[in-house]
Amino acid sequence: MTAPVFVVESLELPPGSGEFVLDGPEGRHAVSVKRLRPGEDVVLTDGRGRWAEGIVKAAEGKDRLVVMDLESVHEEPVARPRITVVQALPKGDRGELAVETMTEVGIDAIVPWAASRCITQWKGERGLKALAKWRATAREAGKQSRRVRFPEVGEPATGKQVAELLARADFAGVLHESGDAALASAELPSAGEIVLVVGPEGGVSPEELALFAQAGARAYRLGPSVLRTSTAGTAAGALLLTRTGRWG
Repeated sequence: MTAPVFVVESLELPPGSGEFVLDGPEGRHAVSVKRLRPGEDVVLTDGRGRWAEGIVKAAEGKDRLVVMDLESVHEEPVARPRITVVQALPKGDRGELAVETMTEVGIDAIVPWAASRCITQWKGERGLKALAKWRATAREAGKQSRRVRFPEVGEPATGKQVAELLARADFAGVLHESGDAALASAELPSAGEIVLVVGPEGGVSPEELALFAQAGARAYRLGPSVLRTSTAGTAAGALLLTRTGRWG
């Protein structure tokens, strides 16, 4: 089993020491929840691609882990092609479920989208809290799945902003049951940016489909069944990761 991952703000190691003290919430999780002991392997990361392997030297108190043998910091390159999923806002906590599973499979960026047919709408303080939950979920799922580059969860986008994102992409698609092409047979780039739109439970409206088509996005079907919005992005992401060779 791979070593557990813990997040730090910075991986600038003290000169010549090769040691790092993990404290605060992450230290508490390592000591009191994971119950790590001297000699066990750990990975420290900033969640932005920088990471280092180390060995537990000591667990002190309830929230302080001393890690040694941190001799070098590695940089994981940005994956290519980069995959962004524009996720319409699901009902209840299914948004966090979508973010969690998309993070686990390896999606690079997630953009919340308040589609016209979304029942859930992020407004004011409620919207800020919901966005914070999505970002916290991506962070925790990134740790759980042993990633060292967590997905970026962007600011909520309007339909016009989604269209602008699609227009800049090397491959732009919208999951929709009316699609005359299968995503499984779409011609995909080997580099650049893939942007895929996942609509709400009520579907992408005709006006939104037309707007996205003008931006160069084609409607694609995923399979014979219609998936819920909270699972469609994960299923489509796994397909894209396989077909682009990132899962190989």
